[in-house]
Amino acid sequence: MQDYLQLFADGLTYQIFGLVQGTPLASSVDFFIYDTIKVTLLLALIVFAVAIVRSYITPQKVKKWVGGRTEGAGNVIAALLGIPTPFCSCSAVPLFIGFVESGVPLGITFSFLIASPLINEVAATMLLAMFGWQIALIYIVSGLIIAIVAGIIIGRLHLEKEVEEFVWKCKLYDQAEKPMTGMDRIYFGISESKSITLTVLPYIIIGIAIGALIHGYAPADFLASIAGPDNPLAVPIAVLIGIPLYSNAAGMIPIMEVLTAKGMAMGTALAFMMSVIGLSLPEMVILRKVIKVKLLVIFAGILFVSFTLTGYLFNAILG
Repeated sequence: MQDYLQLFADGLTYQIFGLVQGTPLASSVDFFIYDTIKVTLLLALIVFAVAIVRSYITPQKVKKWVGGRTEGAGNVIAALLGIPTPFCSCSAVPLFIGFVESGVPLGITFSFLIASPLINEVAATMLLAMFGWQIALIYIVSGLIIAIVAGIIIGRLHLEKEVEEFVWKCKLYDQAEKPMTGMDRIYFGISESKSITLTVLPYIIIGIAIGALIHGYAPADFLASIAGPDNPLAVPIAVLIGIPLYSNAAGMIPIMEVLTAKGMAMGTALAFMMSVIGLSLPEMVILRKVIKVKLLVIFAGILFVSFTLTGYLFNAILG
C-alpha cells in the first residue's frame, strides 16, 4: 500500500507538476502529498474501528465500571477506558463533575482525565503511519503508565479538599442509554469516522505542510546540537515549550516526524508531544474551574516530571 502511495506522490510531484527531483521544493511537495494521503486514509479506517468499540462504551458505563473500584485496579481500568473515550478541553469540566458526582475516587478520576486526551486513536494512528508500530506502542504504553501512576499519587495525597465546593453539590442527570443494533453501530462508525477525520484534517494538512517545509529546506541535523541526545536539558525545555502550545496529535506528529529526522532525539520529541497534548494551558485554565490552585499545580507538576522522565528514558533506550 505504501509503495503505491509513494508512486502516486512521485508521479504527481515529478511528472504532473514537473518539479526537479532532488530540489528542496520537490522534496517538500512529495513529502506533503504522500503523508497527507497516507495519514488521512489510515485515520479514517482506524477511527471507524474505534467508533464501533466506543459504541459499547457510553459515559454511563464508564462511570459504572470505575465507580467503587479500589486504588490500583480502578486506576488501570480508568486509564484503559480513557483510550477510546473522546475528550477535549471543553469536556474536562462535565467529565470531572460527572465522575465526582458518581462517587469515583479523585485519583481514579485523574487517571481517566490524563489518559483520555493523551492516548487516542488520532495519536496512535499518526504515530503508526509515520514512525511504525514500535514507536506507537511505546507511546501508548508510556501514556498508560503515566496516567495510572499519576492517578495513584494524586489519590494518595488525599486532595479532596482542593476540589471546588460546588462540584460536590452538582447533580448531573445521565440520559438513558439507547439500545443499538449492529447496523446502528456501523452507521455510528461511519459517522464518527467522517466527523473526526474532517475535524482533524485541517490540523493534519497544516502540520504536514510545516513538516514538509522543514523536510525540504532545513539543513540536515540542524536540531542535533540543541535538542539531540547529548543535550541534558533538551527534554525539560521541550516539555516547557509544549505547555503553552495548544494543538492535538494531528498537528504535532507530522512536525515531530521531521524534527526527529533533522536531529531531535526521539525521547525529546515524544515528551514534547505529550506536553502539548496532555499538559496544554487551555486545559489547565478550564480545570481551574473545578479544582483549586494547589491541586492544579500538583497535577501539572506530576505530569511535567512524568513527561520529562519519559523523554530521558526513551532517549536512553532508543539512542
